[in-house]
Parts: sequence; C-alpha cells; structure tokens
Amino acid sequence: MENPFLRTQMLIGQDKLEILNKSHIAVFGVGGVGSFAVEVLARAGVGYIDIFDGDKVDATNINRQLIAMASTVGMNKTEVMKSRILEINPFAHVGAHNVVFDSSNYKNFSFELYDYILDAIDTTTSKILIITEAQKLGKKVISSMGMGNRIDPTKIELADIYSTSVCPLARVMRRELKRQGVKSLKVVYSKEPPMYVPRNKINASISFMPSVAGLIMASEVVRDLIKVK
Repeated sequence: MENPFLRTQMLIGQDKLEILNKSHIAVFGVGGVGSFAVEVLARAGVGYIDIFDGDKVDATNINRQLIAMASTVGMNKTEVMKSRILEINPFAHVGAHNVVFDSSNYKNFSFELYDYILDAIDTTTSKILIITEAQKLGKKVISSMGMGNRIDPTKIELADIYSTSVCPLARVMRRELKRQGVKSLKVVYSKEPPMYVPRNKINASISFMPSVAGLIMASEVVRDLIKVK
C-alpha cells in the first residue's frame, strides 16, 4: 500500500508527521462536531485516538454527523467511529469508550495519557469536568461551544472563552469556569445569534455548522502539536 500520508509529509515534513503519529488524543463526543474532528485527526496521521460517547446513532443524526447513515442507525457511535478510523489508518490505535462521561465515572479514566483533549459534548457539567481535570494535569484542551440553531459557518471563530460573545453556552461556561478558577480556555464558538426555533427537545441544526467547528478544532490541535501557526 502506498503511503497514505505522503501529501501530508510533503507539507509538514517527516519529523512533524512522526510527532502526530506518536500523539495520543482524547475526543469526548463523536456527534456533529466530534465526528468531523476525529476524522481530520485520523487523516492527518494521529496514531493514538481515544473516543468517548455513550449514544447510539439515531436517524435524526444523519443531517450532520459523519458516522450517521441509514446503515449505522442503532449502532454505538464509538464503534462506528472506530471502524471508520481504522479504514483510514489500519495502524492507528483506537480506544472506543461507549460511556457517558460524567462525575460518576471520570475517575475511571486517566487524562495523564493524553497530549491533547477535545471536548465536543453538550452537557455543561461534563464539559466543566473535562476541562478542569485536563488543566489540573497541565494537559492541553480545546472545547466546542453551541452550533445548533445557526446557519452561517463564517461566523465560527477560535478564541479564549473569556473573549467570547453572543453564544449562550459560552456565557454559561464563562461563569462556571470562573467559579472553578479556570483562567483560560481555547474554544471554537459562533458569533452568530441563535435563530428562533419553536421550543423542542432537540436543537435545530444543519450539516455544515458542526462540521466546520470540528474541522477548526482539529486543525488547531494539529498545528499546535507540530508548532505550526
């Protein structure tokens, strides 16, 4: 088999490709944002990826989640994502954790293993837990804010949480992180005000919003790991 990372190697060099190949990254949530982030990391040559998600693929996920297709509805998201990673890079080391990460089980997982941690989940309490646990250990972490009820991907930005505006989830996160003593956090968020959608159990969404956020997250992680800006 021809080197699948040849074009990446031409761009960044063998030494930096080796850095990615030896990097161990955790991604919490493999839905709209997380599935695209994971795919980009795998295609960039990251050799060790742990994924965390307790959900199964649902038909309502098909409009925006990379792993959601008619053939995968009802399957564990982590197992579908793992299979996809190994199709991209059969030599990757993938840990698939079919679990809802929260205060009841976080001590079962060691963040010390990771070079970078991506938070792409929806639950505020679990987001705070991931971020604070990562920062306690001095681990790099990046978090995604809300992408639902929005339609303009050009309004998505990378910023520190305390420089964000407009996003309701970012506002909640700023308040809670400040209480926890978190001084800084890299986030991907949208400056587009959420559209009014009649209240429902789920947020409205479209294909390109979470995917763009996931691509930005993963690109920042890769560039940070290999020290390219």
